[in-house]
Amino acid sequence: MGIKIITDSGCDLPRHIIQEYNIEVLPLFVYEEGNEYLDGENIQPEELYNNMRRGTIYTTSQVPPSKFKDSFIKHGKNKDEVIYIGFSSQLTGTYQSALIAKEEVLETYPDFKIHTIDTKCASLGLGLVVYKAAKMAKEGKRKDEIIKSIEFNSKHMEHIFTVDDLEYLLRGGRVSRAAAMIGGILNIKPVLDVEDGKLVPREKVRGRKKSLKRIVEIAEERGVDLKEQIIGISHGDDIEAAEMVKAMLEEKFGCNKFIINMVGCVIGAHSGPGTLALFFLNEKE
Repeated sequence: MGIKIITDSGCDLPRHIIQEYNIEVLPLFVYEEGNEYLDGENIQPEELYNNMRRGTIYTTSQVPPSKFKDSFIKHGKNKDEVIYIGFSSQLTGTYQSALIAKEEVLETYPDFKIHTIDTKCASLGLGLVVYKAAKMAKEGKRKDEIIKSIEFNSKHMEHIFTVDDLEYLLRGGRVSRAAAMIGGILNIKPVLDVEDGKLVPREKVRGRKKSLKRIVEIAEERGVDLKEQIIGISHGDDIEAAEMVKAMLEEKFGCNKFIINMVGCVIGAHSGPGTLALFFLNEKE
């Protein structure tokens, strides 16, 4: 019995946090030439990025309703109160799967307590929301307090990121062929963010180091009390870039609380190796 936090593999949380806070993570699917994989289970990010560098193309799909149904029933029978904290509905159909499963379960088990939240967040932006909720659950906070925190953090979570190669965004339909070609020739690195759950291109910066510096500048423009926050940094198999951004944040703002992790397979399949993303709040809770 208790409050059970469930999320999906789009959260990109480190394994040790998932284990410490007993978070249940439902994997999205990854496909390659007819082979089916479960994100983070039988395919790991390092393998995916290495294969992408060699030209392998991956596709992805959502968690099906049946997986949510099994999970919800299991915890309902244990008399747990379930809170599913979901990947942005604008980027995957996984949240819709959760709603379908919830309706089916409640038809049969109307007393089960299941709450679903579309965070409109992704990667470690979602991960930070989940982490804070799981921490509150472990501390014995009430469900309404946890939900209020989830909703606040979801609404005010900034996602600022850049990619190293526009080819991967081209495959996902995020940029045109002409833009990808010109970007490659001129060494253009786009800076993007997430607005209302959707990816939105914001700026074009010439050169990798300048794009990383620009991400930190945007954090200064939008962030509040960065020194007191837990800052999320996710990367597409480029720990050097992640450490570089971390060092800039430490020097500029005195930040000292970070969660750094590799971008998981589902997001990485679309953003590619060399992705670097920064997550922080734009308002105090």
